[in-house]
Amino acid sequence: MARAVTVIGAGIFGLSCAWELTRRGARVRVIEARRIGAGSSGGTVGALAPHAPENWNAKKQMQLEALVAAEGWWAEVAASGGVDPGYARTGRVQPVADPAQAEARVAAAACNWPAPFRMALTDAPRGLGCDSPSGLYLTDNLTARLSPRRAGAALAAAIRAAGGEVQEDAGPQTPERVEGPAVWATGAEGLAALSADLGREMGGGVKGQSALLAHAAPDAPQVFAEGLHVVPHADGTVAVGSTSEREFTDPQATDAQLEALIERARALCPALKDAPVVDRWAGVRPRAVSRAPLLGKWPGRPGHFVVNGGFKIGFGMAPVVGAMMADLVLTGEDRIPEGFRLA
Repeated sequence: MARAVTVIGAGIFGLSCAWELTRRGARVRVIEARRIGAGSSGGTVGALAPHAPENWNAKKQMQLEALVAAEGWWAEVAASGGVDPGYARTGRVQPVADPAQAEARVAAAACNWPAPFRMALTDAPRGLGCDSPSGLYLTDNLTARLSPRRAGAALAAAIRAAGGEVQEDAGPQTPERVEGPAVWATGAEGLAALSADLGREMGGGVKGQSALLAHAAPDAPQVFAEGLHVVPHADGTVAVGSTSEREFTDPQATDAQLEALIERARALCPALKDAPVVDRWAGVRPRAVSRAPLLGKWPGRPGHFVVNGGFKIGFGMAPVVGAMMADLVLTGEDRIPEGFRLA
């Protein structure tokens, strides 16, 4: 008989784990307190971008493996459930302030990224167009994009098509109410619960704000400059984001910080100067103290597991996070890197 597994939380980590468990034959039930992507996974940016390739470490290697696998992984999700997640590997353009540093990154990518992925310098990038202080731009062909909301819907559709269950509006869950095996993917609220249970700070929520502008450039590479992501999507919109706010009063409200971000994007990419804003979003992203995802067994709760702390890289990490957690839950195989453990 197939093993039954409960996943609590229908954000990107919960859904990616549920999909991997379902693919491997488990009977999966996803329980979501509100709706799919109700927390940080319901945003608009969807930038699947690698970390800088220098100073290589296990976190960067794991993210690289996820980004390389993403194209095939999301294609299978789309084929299984019939919902397009908006994935495309369109690349990225970064204005260069320091040519020597950019050249070092090109060399580091050549050492650490597998072929055919690479970084390069150019003085004539394609896409939205943006100014560069040096006249040069760092480009790469590894960066991809997807629509966060469509991606969540695509995963839920694939899980259901494969015989799994995704239950929304179920209200908050507690460990005492859920029999194991159970995977807890409950975002910032889950980090707070984990901190209280373990008696030490495991992380917290960081608010982010982003926007969608109506501008059709579906095949253009995304732009990244001074911490700002400008991401063209397939539906004729361009996402702009995001803020990182440690202190906030209303987690769902957008404010002047987002308006300033939009103006920065317009200044960076003149093609967006007159593009109307069609969506404003705010939400709280789970950030672990370690600044890396937290994966593993929930200490002191046999049969319960934690997958949390995706912060800004949850969508990018989804293929490998889901696979590692499915291994741990179903077979006990532990492939979790040291820096991602709850300890």
